[in-house]
Amino acid sequence: MVVTMFLLGLLYVVFVGVLIALGVQALTVLVLAGGLLLVQYFFSDRIALFAMHGREVSPQEAPELHGLIDRLCALADMPKPRVAIADSDVPNAFATGRNQKRAVVCVTTGILRRLEPHELEGVIAHELSHVAHRDVAVMTIASFLGIVAGLMTRFALYSGLGGRRNGGQGGVPVGAIILLVSVIVYAISFLLTRALSRYRELAADRAGALLTQRPSSLASALTKVSGEMARIPTRDLREAEPFNAFYFAPALAKGATLANLFSTHPSLERRLEQLADISRQLGRG
Repeated sequence: MVVTMFLLGLLYVVFVGVLIALGVQALTVLVLAGGLLLVQYFFSDRIALFAMHGREVSPQEAPELHGLIDRLCALADMPKPRVAIADSDVPNAFATGRNQKRAVVCVTTGILRRLEPHELEGVIAHELSHVAHRDVAVMTIASFLGIVAGLMTRFALYSGLGGRRNGGQGGVPVGAIILLVSVIVYAISFLLTRALSRYRELAADRAGALLTQRPSSLASALTKVSGEMARIPTRDLREAEPFNAFYFAPALAKGATLANLFSTHPSLERRLEQLADISRQLGRG
């Protein structure tokens, strides 16, 4: 994760250096990108709940879910996040919020119906790990370069793509260069951000398994959730796919395949392999 973050930072420095060398006045784009970043950073919890139709629930409305989260937070010595439920048959869960005070953990009605209590505990422990490690803030900041590059691409397309230095007399096509550099930077940033997301999912799996001391419960939940996805209508899965980066397990449409390079999550096999290794370390075979 450290190497990936370093490469993202290096990419940012190179990108800005190229823009300065080309004499680009990109202040407006940077301000706009910064504004989008701040909105995403400070309001990620509200945006995620609204987009996924989640609502906060009280201990009286969901006593078992609150009790489970209370126990895990006591074990982890961390503040209790807000608790929410999304009315969706897609079996999943997510955590969002820029810090522990603003965090919310949301589970779908689909996952509540399908998982046993010990499996749900493994899933919630995974999500609490995201909260404890401030993964939402990390991924929001990491995605900033991609936002800038994407905006610069549009800026180049709509604001002088054919512009040239030296008064337009056979000079360097600045607009075309900006477009090319922006597309390359966006592509590299996209791949690095996806790699970082996969590393953090593995880290959350490990932390959650160590918190509960039952890696097999999380492995069972992963296997069950992944299997149940095949029974969900394709239309519902496609609606859920844009939120894969938030989810405990990706909601892929039936028959869909994505190269691991572009995935927000490690493969099921990789996650189960890590959990099996943790089980052996804990002496549980």
